[in-house]
Amino acid sequence: MTSGTLRHERIEPRGLEQEMRESFIDYSMSVIVQRALPDARDGLKPVHRRILYAMREEGLHPSRPHKKSATVVGNVLGRYHPHGDSAVYDTMVRMVQDFSLRYPLIDGQGNFGSIDGDSAAAYRYTEVRLTPLAVDLLEDIDRDTVDMRPNFDGRLTEPAVLPCRLPHLLLNGSDGIAVGMATKVPPHNAVELLGAVDHLVENPECGVDELLALVPGPDFPTGGYIWGRTGIESAYRTGRGRIDMRARIHLEEARFGKNSLIVTELPYQVNKTRVIEQITRLVRAGRADAITDLRDESDRDGIRLVIELKRDAKPEKVVATLFKKTQLRYTFGVINLALVDGRPEELDLKTALGIWIEHRLSVIRRGAAHDLDRARDRAHVVEGLRVALDDIGRVIEIIRGSKTVESARSGLLAEFALSERQADAILAMRLVQLTGLERTKLAEELLALQEEIVRLSALVEDEGTRRSFLREELRELARRYADPRRTEILDDGTTFRVSRGGGGETKLVLVSRGGYVKAQAAATGGGLAGAEALSNREGDFARHAFLAGGGQTILPVTARGHAHALPVSALPRGTRSSRGRHLSEFLDLELGDEIVVVLPVEDFAQDRFLVVVTRQGQVKRSALSDYANARAAGIIGVRIARGDEVVAAFITEGGGDLLLATRSGQAIRFPESAIRVMGRTARGVKAIELTRGDVVVAAAAPRPDADLLVATSAGYAKRIPFTEFRVQGRAGKGFTILPERKRTGHLVGFIEAHAADEVAWELSDGSVTTTLARAAIRRAPREAGRPAVSLPPGVAVEAVHPMHSGRRGQTDSPPADEPRTPPSPERTAPDGAPQAEFEF
Repeated sequence: MTSGTLRHERIEPRGLEQEMRESFIDYSMSVIVQRALPDARDGLKPVHRRILYAMREEGLHPSRPHKKSATVVGNVLGRYHPHGDSAVYDTMVRMVQDFSLRYPLIDGQGNFGSIDGDSAAAYRYTEVRLTPLAVDLLEDIDRDTVDMRPNFDGRLTEPAVLPCRLPHLLLNGSDGIAVGMATKVPPHNAVELLGAVDHLVENPECGVDELLALVPGPDFPTGGYIWGRTGIESAYRTGRGRIDMRARIHLEEARFGKNSLIVTELPYQVNKTRVIEQITRLVRAGRADAITDLRDESDRDGIRLVIELKRDAKPEKVVATLFKKTQLRYTFGVINLALVDGRPEELDLKTALGIWIEHRLSVIRRGAAHDLDRARDRAHVVEGLRVALDDIGRVIEIIRGSKTVESARSGLLAEFALSERQADAILAMRLVQLTGLERTKLAEELLALQEEIVRLSALVEDEGTRRSFLREELRELARRYADPRRTEILDDGTTFRVSRGGGGETKLVLVSRGGYVKAQAAATGGGLAGAEALSNREGDFARHAFLAGGGQTILPVTARGHAHALPVSALPRGTRSSRGRHLSEFLDLELGDEIVVVLPVEDFAQDRFLVVVTRQGQVKRSALSDYANARAAGIIGVRIARGDEVVAAFITEGGGDLLLATRSGQAIRFPESAIRVMGRTARGVKAIELTRGDVVVAAAAPRPDADLLVATSAGYAKRIPFTEFRVQGRAGKGFTILPERKRTGHLVGFIEAHAADEVAWELSDGSVTTTLARAAIRRAPREAGRPAVSLPPGVAVEAVHPMHSGRRGQTDSPPADEPRTPPSPERTAPDGAPQAEFEF
């Protein structure tokens, strides 16, 4: 064969167009698979996966010291990722930033950039280690749970995918641009996401609508608002959608009648410096004349952009301009694109979660199979050791009579029914294992191994068992990573309101009988100074008063059973002399409905409860966490029967007793645990057996050492120690606490009150009179009280309330015949300040 023939066989004629097309496709697929798109199973791109795996191999666990980033970058480049060092370090930096990832995967020490767009320090200056969540993504990787593949030079192996105990694709989201396609997956709240996964594991045939009820929407690390649910539903149903994000802005009152807009949270992936530049250009161009000054007061505790306005400026109009012309309003275009079996696919919510569930079930099965092989091997060895111990004399004789290890092994195999693995274990046995204690340990170990083999066999062979195991795993992870939602979702049908109030400092919140509210600095005048100026209406007074942080919520409950939520930061920021604003300006109340009680909520914890009592004697207890999604428009707090209404509502710890009193003077005390926890929209159960025409007028969960002031329509009152009320079963008739109704009139209510407390009496002519609680003498439940207020002819008492004012505590000494009552214990506000919180 000639050389010309050889040259001719190596030449393949191809058109330039065809070669360019195929080469470009090969290049595109390489970029898509190796760089730009995440795997749907673990939500990671190869560079992320290699960084985490290399850090694990280096032993950089959360309990170990940080190590220089340069070391990690070098290891990743030299072992797994043969690309530029900037590609690896930039990826590592993003995995540290808490404003980029909802749950950071790397714990960094040093300068890793800022939301202003500042770059991170060079990798020789920073240090890193894994976070607990990253450890959960890598856990069990040594148990043959995932496929391993050779690295770029074949010296080492790397995982093709991580075991990933969490649905990381949706948990932290992903962002990348490939050739001809892109991915943009938003992050989510762990508890909401794990709840949806648990539901899908239990009900594989459920629809997207059921999952939408469990996952309300993305939860961005920078907080802010999502405006409208249409884009969310589109993304969850089709894999694509447009989410309208807005900054969190509130209004603060400044000196001389001027106001300032305060920006505390930005839309996700928005650069703060760029926003400042955009606002500056608007002002210079004359398109935002109402803005007089712009300051960046941000610090390590959070963002604070102060936009000062002219005295006559309309804040809502300024905010509308800023939303239209700056990135204070930003659109997140969702593209749920990820690799499924090496091919890019757009995923709806159910498909994305389903792929992770199948991956996790595979990991559980493979890990159980790995452990099962090891358990069976160990059980096999232990059985051989037990055989040897049962005839240890013959075993020693064979070994002593053998010249070599091989002959000893052959002798054991010939004498006993052993395998080579068992014979080797016997030959390696130490003399200490000949004791009786070691014999017992071997028997116990074999029994434990047999039980473990049964358990692991079930995991390997039965998918139902694997699903149950996965659900237990999900519940444990939900407890570990439980944190409140940061991004608030607003309905697009509502009007965007600029909330009034300050940031996160502790405030004294005052709510009047007439519904006026204000939040003044906790240190303003000390005590409750300024309460009398809350409203200019005659007969109005501060009915509720409590300290609350700016990040907390107040929960007004209405007579028709609706629960509304209002952030403390949204309340008008007042001073001692300011009169506040009416609650109807902030809440959407139904026509004819009225607020019964206003409750301060620090957090919507699952171990706290909201108890609601109606006038017809129904009581309902539900988890406070069920009201976490309450909004200004209100949600159903309890379903009320026709002709009934809410008379009281209060938050409890779940371990005390409840007390109800009726108009005819009957009272009942029973344990709160007698009421099962119900759903938010349940009607409740019977609390007391009412006689014809009787109604409940008051209910509470008093402190065990409390005194209760019981008031009647004729102005009579007495103070009864709560310990004097005997505990009964729920739904009973109770016992009488008004022995002389003809003289004293019917019961109008009871409140917790100490002798020096001031009490407000609402009269039927619309006026209000006040007394000290010591005007009501201390008595047993069945003893009569005495007149506490003087009433004009034809006027009766309609209600009694604790009165919160600047005069509280400025009283004379109690009479000699009146026992001194110790002050109620102080509670503590979130910042450690004493909390003046009162029952109402």
